Amino acid sequence: MTTTRRRSAPAQAAAPTLPEVRLVAPSSALTELGIDLGTWRVLTESIFPSARTPEGVLLAVRYCRARKLDIMRRPVHVVPMWSKALGREVETVWPGIAEVQTTAARTGQWAGMDPPRFGSDQTRTFEGRVKSKDDWQDIQVRVTFPEWCEVTVYRIIQGTRCPFTETVWWEETYSRDGGARSEVPTDMWLKRPRGQLLKCAKAASLRAAFPEEADYTAEEMAGKVIEVDSMPIAGENPDAVIEPAQPADRDTPSAATSGPIEMAEAITDEAQQQIERLVLRAAKAGAWGQAEEYCRSRFNGQHLAHALAELGRAKAEAQGSKTERRAA
Repeated sequence: MTTTRRRSAPAQAAAPTLPEVRLVAPSSALTELGIDLGTWRVLTESIFPSARTPEGVLLAVRYCRARKLDIMRRPVHVVPMWSKALGREVETVWPGIAEVQTTAARTGQWAGMDPPRFGSDQTRTFEGRVKSKDDWQDIQVRVTFPEWCEVTVYRIIQGTRCPFTETVWWEETYSRDGGARSEVPTDMWLKRPRGQLLKCAKAASLRAAFPEEADYTAEEMAGKVIEVDSMPIAGENPDAVIEPAQPADRDTPSAATSGPIEMAEAITDEAQQQIERLVLRAAKAGAWGQAEEYCRSRFNGQHLAHALAELGRAKAEAQGSKTERRAA
């Protein structure tokens, strides 16, 4: 009996497998940007661990390339914002406060800043809806925070060290968890109520000193809404149908300088109180531009028109009083 032995074919080496990554980007995009898989893993897991989409990280890479920034030093942040036009959350890219300071320093005209000044501590309970995984939950948190923070930045202009001071208010600046439909602060603002406000105060003062260089920062834009969006004011039902915001014409004199609007009775008491507080703060700090930006991001329709009119009158009165004092 003859036994035939078959020689088994040599085992083929297993095809190399690519390591799994948290966010998968198109290979064409990685090739275009010259990013290997190892670098992409570092970007998605270490540099931008909170990014939710590969598009957000790729946008950050392109931003840093255009600005000649070392992305490994994390000069920018991927920030989720609510897009009113798209009706969903999208990821955007904004510089961190360190990048804004670096940009100012590169001009060779930045001459330092004074220590920050904080207002008195306030304690308030915030309520609203936040998204936890796939569900929306009603929560309530109690926070103690400084009422305001003020920072002075210096710039050398024609050989003179000139101060630029901006005051930012915590309740007008903090980031909301849930976007425009919630008043609950994000986790970072709950953990670092003073530190986050200080970053925003620095950014505001740097923009005042270097308007052609500085930009808004991630700390300021997180939790905000892209485009002017309607936002329920204190006490309104977040499920209520809100009148869509109409684009405001910044060149229309009546928006900022006209007399009382005809339908002033439509302004709610709570909105009126908010506007009055805002006017007082703007007058105290001389922060008229910041107050107007806040109005455009928080109010719409008749509330917005009324707020801008009140700001316009208060600003005109303040400037008139200043002129009279100088003349005296």
